[in-house]
Amino acid sequence: MRIPALAILALSLLGGCASTPPLTPAQQADALMQRYTGAVPGASLLVVKDGRAVISRGYGMADLERHVAATPATNYRLASVTKQFIAAAVLLLAEDGKLSLDDSLRKWLPSLPESDAAITLHEVLDHTSGLPEYEGRIPPGSSKQLDDEDVLRMLSSTDEHYFAPGSKYRYSNAGYVLLGLVIERASGTSLQAFLAQRIFKPLHMTHTLMYVAGGGPEVSDRAYGYSEENGTWVRTDQSPASALRGDGGIYSSIDDMAKWDAALYDNRLLSDASRALAFGHQVEVSPGPPPQYYGFGWRLMGDVMWHSGESIGFRNAIVRWPKQHLTVVVLSNRNDPTPHDLAISIGRLFQADAQAEPH
Repeated sequence: MRIPALAILALSLLGGCASTPPLTPAQQADALMQRYTGAVPGASLLVVKDGRAVISRGYGMADLERHVAATPATNYRLASVTKQFIAAAVLLLAEDGKLSLDDSLRKWLPSLPESDAAITLHEVLDHTSGLPEYEGRIPPGSSKQLDDEDVLRMLSSTDEHYFAPGSKYRYSNAGYVLLGLVIERASGTSLQAFLAQRIFKPLHMTHTLMYVAGGGPEVSDRAYGYSEENGTWVRTDQSPASALRGDGGIYSSIDDMAKWDAALYDNRLLSDASRALAFGHQVEVSPGPPPQYYGFGWRLMGDVMWHSGESIGFRNAIVRWPKQHLTVVVLSNRNDPTPHDLAISIGRLFQADAQAEPH
């Protein structure tokens, strides 16, 4: 009789039995990924330990209608995992002398109201700008997709702020949409072209792109997003916010995310000073214990850094333990579950020592 994978995992975690040898960490990770297997919206899992991909595989389906299986090359919409790339692009432009993190946001986007004059790029990067969100300004029932200029127009027509710039933390998708526009103004090229030329191509992330529907290359090996409705998986790949770029528009695979992870350990892309800013405790998010912080595109607590990404039909997580040279990436094309806790659990299997972990 074949023992189900989760039952084997439970036995292994309890020390196994005479006839069942303990599972390896990779086998235990496979068991934890069981809900993604079969003819269901799937996921791709990457575990990098000491610079080597110890797990790189897909589970389930990238495209249910065409019965296309998920693989390590499957490209998922990264949603808010995009933000670490946007932050890196701003830091590269600062290194180039094309902008300063102390620049007023209005220097680059002068249509914003005078009340935004005190907001700096630094405060947009670490979510302390106080800018209002765009989500609540989308008309109920609207199916028209917003673009980045729509968000700029929305925010240019209001003096609303949640708080004085720099005084508090509040996560802002709108802020990162605006940062994408700043990158275009400062670089003199489109956001998608700048990311390709300065990040994706140098790191050989050959299948990663900022997707622009109808205005750029199509996504190869594309995963389509799904949501479960009354026990059935329904394709829910696009929403009114899915055409926005800076807050979540990158598509990538675990194959390419392994290259991104490697670049975060040295100065092949960003200088030591820029990485110190990205990974620095720019603002306290929660006092804990232990306290949690936000850097530029990264959440931080103790020795752990991570970010989740959620958009309609997609749930993703990247979790890094840099001191242990360990990274877990889970990309999925379904609305549930959010894989942050799953990535933490898989990371534990490969940890040398117990670590403080995000919750």
